[in-house]
Amino acid sequence: MRGFEFAELKAFAAVVERKSFARAAEHLGLSPSALSQTIRQLEGRIGTRLLNRTTRSVAPSASGELLYGRIAPLFREMAAALAEASEAAGQTRGTLRINTLGIAARTIIAPRLSRFHQAYPDVVLDIVVDDALADIVVGRFDAGIRVGGRLEKDMISVRLTPDLKMVAVASPDYLARRGIPKSPADLHNHACINWRLQMDGRHYRWEFGQRGKRLEVAVDGPVVTNHADIGVAAALNGLGIAYHFERDGVGELLAQGRLVQVLADWSVSRSGLFLYYPNRQHRPAPLGAFIDCLLDRKPFDRL
Repeated sequence: MRGFEFAELKAFAAVVERKSFARAAEHLGLSPSALSQTIRQLEGRIGTRLLNRTTRSVAPSASGELLYGRIAPLFREMAAALAEASEAAGQTRGTLRINTLGIAARTIIAPRLSRFHQAYPDVVLDIVVDDALADIVVGRFDAGIRVGGRLEKDMISVRLTPDLKMVAVASPDYLARRGIPKSPADLHNHACINWRLQMDGRHYRWEFGQRGKRLEVAVDGPVVTNHADIGVAAALNGLGIAYHFERDGVGELLAQGRLVQVLADWSVSRSGLFLYYPNRQHRPAPLGAFIDCLLDRKPFDRL
């Protein structure tokens, strides 16, 4: 394969994976106009449109889907081969792409960024915060971090945290105006902050349990979001009851009295946070080092 052909295919794959010419151009170190010209050259050489473009989105055509499906595994194999060669030379370097939930980014990754860079200055961490449960294989991520129950098939998983407690919370002002729910069924008479599951657009059904009894409640309210910060802010501002992980900053707000927990006897815990990656024979050295850092294992236990 000639050099320009490889560059065209790499550019095409970057656009498909990032669903944006601007983001792909930034990743490749090109201007958007240069990237567009590269894609046009590839389409002209092949003789068919590979990407369907609008002013707001870009997606592969049927022909583009077929082409991407063939070349994506090849790019992954080349990246793995380069990583193996680097490891054989005793080096831990390269770019590590991580797709993570916001709670993991805030509570696990962010506090450890400095120590990881100190230990491995030649590794670039490309961290995408994504609460939409994206497919890490399609997105060409090296690993993802999710709540355990939402792991994809054929993945190797590493537990990062114990189970996570869920808490229903509201501001004192809201509870003074609307009263305190005594059971999950009472939520139908309250404003609630909905959580959207972006896999299919459904709203999360709040899960509760008591004395072995489990139930799910569909709630309604003035705000729907897929971002924890928005949900907590809505609750703080008295817009309704929110349901979130206690560990994700909510515990501190409860201790400060800015939020009040309701339905405490019905709270349940969800499977903890897990890092997961494709079940391949070779695990890149930067990924192994990153896992050790998140778990505070050597050489990070003293940093």
